Amino acid sequence: MHNFLISLLTISFTLFSHQLDFSELVKKQTNSVVNIEATRVISSSRQSFGSFPEELFREFGLPMPDYNEPRGQQREAVSTGSGFVFENEGYVVTNFHVVQDAVEVVVKFHDRQEFRAEIIGLDELSDIALLKIKRSDLSPVSVGNSDLVEQGDGVIAIGSPYNYDFSVTFGIISATGRGINSGRGIGDYVPYLQTDAAVNRGNSGGPLFNTNGEVIGINSQIYSRSGGNEGLAFAIPMNVAVEVIDQLKSDGRVSRGYLGVQGGEVSSDLAKALGMKKPVGAHIRSVLDGGAADKSGILPGDVILAIDDDEVVYFKDLQHTIGRTKPNTEVVAQLFREGTLLYLDVTVGELPVEETQVETSIKEQGSAFPLGLRLEELETGEQKRDISQGGLRVTQVFPNSPAFGQIFRGDVINKIVFKQTTFNLKTVGDFTDAINSFNTGDIILIIGTREGANIFEPVEIE
Repeated sequence: MHNFLISLLTISFTLFSHQLDFSELVKKQTNSVVNIEATRVISSSRQSFGSFPEELFREFGLPMPDYNEPRGQQREAVSTGSGFVFENEGYVVTNFHVVQDAVEVVVKFHDRQEFRAEIIGLDELSDIALLKIKRSDLSPVSVGNSDLVEQGDGVIAIGSPYNYDFSVTFGIISATGRGINSGRGIGDYVPYLQTDAAVNRGNSGGPLFNTNGEVIGINSQIYSRSGGNEGLAFAIPMNVAVEVIDQLKSDGRVSRGYLGVQGGEVSSDLAKALGMKKPVGAHIRSVLDGGAADKSGILPGDVILAIDDDEVVYFKDLQHTIGRTKPNTEVVAQLFREGTLLYLDVTVGELPVEETQVETSIKEQGSAFPLGLRLEELETGEQKRDISQGGLRVTQVFPNSPAFGQIFRGDVINKIVFKQTTFNLKTVGDFTDAINSFNTGDIILIIGTREGANIFEPVEIE
């Protein structure tokens, strides 16, 4: 009997361990999950102390030192996130906040290949960005049905937390239909999936898989007092994301349904006062004049219980349902008013939002300089101190130029190498002549020094 119990426990443990083996699932996503690198141009803070920015003192609550710098100086800032290949046509999906205000976006694959991305469309309210790259051998993810996700389902998150590429974590769905508010309405129109899978900074934009290897969410936000994982992460449901992506592909923007109401939850006491059997629904407190709700006859004090066949339990349910409804669509609102159930026909309006402008063109000023680099020749004394006996100093790198994010102000460029040919550089004319000899799409190697260390930076000719 003792041996039988041991065998039974061994078999059970083996089966349980097999169920938690996701190695094959992860291997299949090697060429689907990517790292996103976004470069921005930002103005330096008005105040800093040496190289320490003003934001550092603010974050830790330290008194600001009395140290001033000239206003208006610009510098490059690089941030990273995650993303995934959505379709064979070159579409890549990530978060809006990962590429917000970026002048250059680079998509990096696990095989170390890198591609500059075009921003097709941005949607701040859903925190989704749609990118496109030029690569033929793509492996899109398999998209699952997020409406079928249930609390307790197992999930796997893959991404680049803190720039550790292709990291994998496992957890469960902690809750569905979460409404969270993160400024300018983000979250009001997304019924987030909550998960305890370890998600940290850098996981943003990465996929959340179910145990069948299907993407059911896009990791978007974490709730954390420390800045790291505390078991509270939120993902955009894939069904919502697909609706947004389809609109970004076709129109470059997203339009959402809008009622024009403000309200809140129905508490237990409010339900008793209104004569309701249970505390459910969206309690309408105000109605916008001339809005969709006003035109349909919805009044302050009404409680909306359902939109068509979608039950409204909380006020956020109303926002989620209406937000996913196309403007000008007619729906039926079931509501409770003065002890009576009413059904009203409502023509859904359109949510007014500010459109996000996407900057994709190269700055005219930077295009007048090869690779977007402003260069100066070294003085004779400087050349003697340099082991290469020559070179050109970079005095400016123009935003959204081929060299932006690769070469930095202060770098000294000594050579350009292209296949078996080497160009030694001593004058700006040498650099210009070398660049003019290449064709669009050629990738050259720029060799030089940066703060005493050698650099070898590949740059594509555009």
